[in-house]
Amino acid sequence: MYIKEQLPNGIRVVTEEIPHVRSVSIGLWVGVGSRDETDENSGIAHFIEHMMFKGTKNRSAKQIAEELDAIGGQLNAFTAKEYTCYYAKTLDEHFPKSLNLLADMFFNSLYDPQEIDKERNVIIEEINMYEDAPDELIHDLFASTLWNNHPLGRSIIGTREVVEKINRADIISFLKTFYTPDQLVIAVAGNVKHDRVMELITPLFDRMEGKSTARNYAKPVPVYQVATKKKDTEQVHLCIGVPGLPLDHEQIYSLYVLNSILGGGISSRLFQEIREERGLAYSVYSYHNSYKDAGLFSIYTGLSLKNIGPVVELITRELKQIKAGKVTEEEVFRAKEQLKGSLYLGLENVSNRMSRIGKSELCLGRIITPEEAVEKINRVGIKDVQLLAEQLFASDKMVLTSIGPMDHKIDIVL
Repeated sequence: MYIKEQLPNGIRVVTEEIPHVRSVSIGLWVGVGSRDETDENSGIAHFIEHMMFKGTKNRSAKQIAEELDAIGGQLNAFTAKEYTCYYAKTLDEHFPKSLNLLADMFFNSLYDPQEIDKERNVIIEEINMYEDAPDELIHDLFASTLWNNHPLGRSIIGTREVVEKINRADIISFLKTFYTPDQLVIAVAGNVKHDRVMELITPLFDRMEGKSTARNYAKPVPVYQVATKKKDTEQVHLCIGVPGLPLDHEQIYSLYVLNSILGGGISSRLFQEIREERGLAYSVYSYHNSYKDAGLFSIYTGLSLKNIGPVVELITRELKQIKAGKVTEEEVFRAKEQLKGSLYLGLENVSNRMSRIGKSELCLGRIITPEEAVEKINRVGIKDVQLLAEQLFASDKMVLTSIGPMDHKIDIVL
């Protein structure tokens, strides 16, 4: 059972008690990400996430690491396009300690200029590592091509030029603007009662002040084009895709089913046809990313230069068939069972449960129960998949990006 409560300052707390486990997972979900940045401070949300681990008024960076290790706990964080999350997982008896540690990092981090300079070098190395991983870089190239000059198209980690200039004043200003009570959701899942969670959270977080300014997000306008980045790699890395659906769209569950049929697993059409039947690629899959007011749907594959023509032809053929309604009841049934199985298996992990309720509350303002999700999955039929495919896969709405040892652009026609 989920319980939601709001502190007087606007912080939302959502909990799920799971009495049959011995662990507790807690996440501080902040409604700010790379989308809230400008060209001048691109990468600062990710920079702040790193700096939270670099020492507080009460603990050094080493003590932060040692404290969780000493009790067998896990401590980490990640930055996304529209939110940032700091999370910990420990045995239930150590929940107070992990909560106190996260609160100390959240409120008392020093952002010492010397540590900022050290971490600046770490992040630049992260950027360098990313540049050497074309199978990762291609997805950023796809987003930046689709949403040219829009914040959703930027890389989360930023650029060397901007990261080199970020200073303590920039960080403090960003925190004051966006790290406010109304943008914070605290999610807790595991063997702990809601009343106990509130008893511990309230004295730590009720002193938080501030209110973020209204954010008038500009909806991204897609740009349909082909982008090629020449790079000396063994393979060519391709992304072919279209604008997708926002998080709360009425057809989002049809998209889940469509993705599963097309390239969402080893039984999917693309995997079976391109890899298993023809051996033209090792990695091939489809995926979708959804945001408040936009989304993207993409097909990725890494392959030899000589196989590009046949593989692009096979991808377009599968898209045409789904648009034409050439989908079987068996495929839809299998896709829905795959989605439901993945959902319920994920619920066996308390960290997954914490993430579900935290992200759902932060991004949608409500918690979608597993039962509600399964009911909506069950409603999807062949016609729903076909209608969505017709809407998404139009020949004048395709974007194709590539990274690899090639000079020419690739054409795609549906």
